[in-house]
Amino acid sequence: MSNTDVQLGECQAAKTTCDAKPAVRLRTPDRAQVTMQLQCPDELVPAGHRVRTVAAVVESLDCSAFAEAIKARQGVAGRDATDPRLLVALWLYACVRGIGSARELARRCEESAPFRWLCGGVTVNHRLLGEFRTDHADALDALFTQVLTALVERGLVKVRRVSQDGVRVRAAAGGGSFRREQRLTQLLDDAHKHVAELRRQLDDPAHAAGVGARTAARRRRAAADRVRRIEQAVAQLPELKRKQAAAAKRAGNGKCGKAIRRKEPRVSTTDAEARVMKMPNGGYNPAVNVQLATDTASRAVVGVEVSNEAADSAGLSEPMRQQVQERTGQQVEQHLVDGGYLKTQDIEQAHAAGVELFVPAKAAQDPTRRGRELEPKAGDSQAILAWKARMSSVEGKATYKQRAATSETVNADLRAYRGLTQLTVRGLRKAKCVALWCALAYNVMRFTTVLLAPVAANG
Repeated sequence: MSNTDVQLGECQAAKTTCDAKPAVRLRTPDRAQVTMQLQCPDELVPAGHRVRTVAAVVESLDCSAFAEAIKARQGVAGRDATDPRLLVALWLYACVRGIGSARELARRCEESAPFRWLCGGVTVNHRLLGEFRTDHADALDALFTQVLTALVERGLVKVRRVSQDGVRVRAAAGGGSFRREQRLTQLLDDAHKHVAELRRQLDDPAHAAGVGARTAARRRRAAADRVRRIEQAVAQLPELKRKQAAAAKRAGNGKCGKAIRRKEPRVSTTDAEARVMKMPNGGYNPAVNVQLATDTASRAVVGVEVSNEAADSAGLSEPMRQQVQERTGQQVEQHLVDGGYLKTQDIEQAHAAGVELFVPAKAAQDPTRRGRELEPKAGDSQAILAWKARMSSVEGKATYKQRAATSETVNADLRAYRGLTQLTVRGLRKAKCVALWCALAYNVMRFTTVLLAPVAANG
């Protein structure tokens, strides 16, 4: 081999060495390494975090009503109860974050820094959170009123003009859980037989030898709970039959009336107070009708009610107006609702109370009268004449436009950001608690500066 060939091979080897990249240097996890960390829980979230705002607002409120049922008292044996202010703050911040499940909230309290900051080392579980959410309906209602009172005292909420609208929320009942009367009677009879058979088995030493006390108690509770739920469903039938008869009477003896009479009322065996309603997506699902009243000037939610009436015209406007006036101590002068609330009786009641009801007229069935629904007719009462004149005027049309701009946006906020989506609780009373938590979280976040002003002034 010549010297030229040797030199050429050495050059190629050197070039190959230069082209090769050095080995990468990486940071790899070492999960077996023991470390010591010194951290104050207060350092988990920055100074301007929203969770600090929620906690500060809760500290400024009177939550003593939530503590009335607590049995842990000085001089009484037992462990300490969880501070109700902590549980109020947890559920308010959960609604701010759009969390509507007790299990999800319990998970966040272990994994999420803001929720761990709120807990401050206090442990909570989903059972404690779920029971607190719905077991203090009166205290929660009073807390909602307390926040509204603070806003009224500062001149932000005047309820001179309120807008009302309903939002249908999916209930915690399966679509296949609805049964007719005959099937409900059979299910109730089977449930009673099951309870009797279970009692016989658990009282028999031979059968109960391998069953623990907790397992036996759990089976008894499950059997009794099924009987209770079916009995609740059966108890709903008379009212449904009465409403069906009234609807059939209004429809007459025509095709529509006969179709109504042919239908048999059905009730859910999981949530007896839920009703099948037409949802915003066009489908039909078990749901409840959450009614919200909003002050058009401040955009504060001033009234919350939950109903299982699918139609808004079922007398829902008058009770809501009364609720708003009782909560705020002020008189409603103008009440804005959509066309679904139109009912002659409600117009008469509002007129008698000195309230101007703004509700659009329904389209006339006669094509020749389309667009002339608000023309005065012989026999119209003073309330109806005043309503027609009000809704046909330029000022009335401008005022009514505030309904959609207020209620539609507030309802969308609660559905999209405050967790007012599918319910995980059963019954109208518990459903109202969920709606109150969502509305309270909305008001707190909207008026945080005002609610904290007294605390800042005193500090």
